[in-house]
Amino acid sequence: MVAVIWGGGFLFTKIAIEHFPPVLLMALRFSLTALVLVWFVPVPRRQMARLYWVALIGGAIQYSLTFTGLKYINASTAIIVVQLEVPFAVLLAVIFLEDRIGLARIFGIGLAFVGVIIIAGEPRLQGNLLPVFMVAGGAFTWAVAQVMIKSLGPVGGFTLIAWIAVLGAPQLFVASWLVEDGQFEAIRTAGWVVWAVVAYLGIVMTAVGYGIWYHLLGKHPVYQVAPFLLLLPVTTVIGSVLLLDEVLTARLVAGGLLAVGGVAIINLVRRGPRTG
Repeated sequence: MVAVIWGGGFLFTKIAIEHFPPVLLMALRFSLTALVLVWFVPVPRRQMARLYWVALIGGAIQYSLTFTGLKYINASTAIIVVQLEVPFAVLLAVIFLEDRIGLARIFGIGLAFVGVIIIAGEPRLQGNLLPVFMVAGGAFTWAVAQVMIKSLGPVGGFTLIAWIAVLGAPQLFVASWLVEDGQFEAIRTAGWVVWAVVAYLGIVMTAVGYGIWYHLLGKHPVYQVAPFLLLLPVTTVIGSVLLLDEVLTARLVAGGLLAVGGVAIINLVRRGPRTG
């Protein structure tokens, strides 16, 4: 369910950022999430300071990078690059959480990066690799945020996303003011379709999708939950072809299969025991 919700959100975002500046769109999204959820969850006072930094890294910075990059490349390309979240998260878990990964996962990490490198070599991306690096940077900051979240202690999924939204929305508005223009005109001229996308992103994709995800992350090991996210690129790629008229090239398919295959290996191989 989470994979389908997020995959649909990626497609709808691609439509909305043709009208809204991408960082402003994310600020509106988080504002709506905060308004919907904050009344129904407790205030995590003891974790608030650390939640601020989670919101900055996993909210403002991550979404600014990922969706600004998405504006300039196909959704099908972006969603495959986003799969670098998993190898980045595993590598950071090794460094900061003392996880052991084993040879199979090392192979999976290498395979995922090779797949993205193949995609980056597409002729249509030549001279326009900055958006790819921005999406990859968003994947890295997402992984950093997941490690930070695991160290927070017990925080409910909806409480977590509600307060990340409360803290992250002002950060995103400031970021939009610093790096974008035309915000007021975009808001004034937005039609109902664009506002419907904002509603989907704020309520369905963020409040529902991330609420479920963080709930599962708090209840189960990452290696049990993460394999279901392999459906995310499948959902987005199929939707991008059917709804956005994107064309799948042989290089994109080959790189995508390698990247997703690498992520599958990482997710499906159970981690080894810790040492010490």
